[in-house]
Amino acid sequence: MKYLIFALASAALSAAIPTPILLEKRTPPNIPSTTSAKSLLSGLTVAAQGSQDGYSRDLFPHWITQSGTCNTREVVLKRDGTSVVTDSSCAATSGSWFSPYDGATWTAASDVDIDHVVPLSNAWKSGAAAWTTARRQAYANDLTNPQLIAVTDNVNQAKGDSGPESWKPPLTSYYCTYAKMWVKVKSVYSLTITSAEKSALTSMLNTC
Repeated sequence: MKYLIFALASAALSAAIPTPILLEKRTPPNIPSTTSAKSLLSGLTVAAQGSQDGYSRDLFPHWITQSGTCNTREVVLKRDGTSVVTDSSCAATSGSWFSPYDGATWTAASDVDIDHVVPLSNAWKSGAAAWTTARRQAYANDLTNPQLIAVTDNVNQAKGDSGPESWKPPLTSYYCTYAKMWVKVKSVYSLTITSAEKSALTSMLNTC
């Protein structure tokens, strides 16, 4: 009888302990497979970077309105965050954001930047200088490809306009995904890469 009571008590205790809820993995869209990324990388044109002359972030209009009162930044915060609550102007008032670059989690949207995976300046020097303003605007607000991601603000600022040959995410475990995203964006927009950039991306993809 005591065994039955013990079994019933154990069952009741188990029922009282909530089952962990597996959160949906929040990540930019259309990240290619490793095989696809390596193929895309081999198809990119290797060339010296162009001039920075004439570059301005203002030539890549962002953040534009996407829907209602929500701009691109707010859409990405909602997409990449967990339990994000927004006010009537679409500003995030609460939620949590995991930054895959450094593994930090933040609960204030002000601690989070939206990173252009391939920086605007890098794009300018690898082909975007010749684009129309409309194409640069589409690039700077691209929600279809893995070009925008919510990350720790200080990490994003440390990255600046650097390419993977001179800056990589602090977490080496994210090298693979980062390289896949970079290659995809460069391929979609037919941007060139330098030989040093290609070497760095090849090494990062080899960690996959």
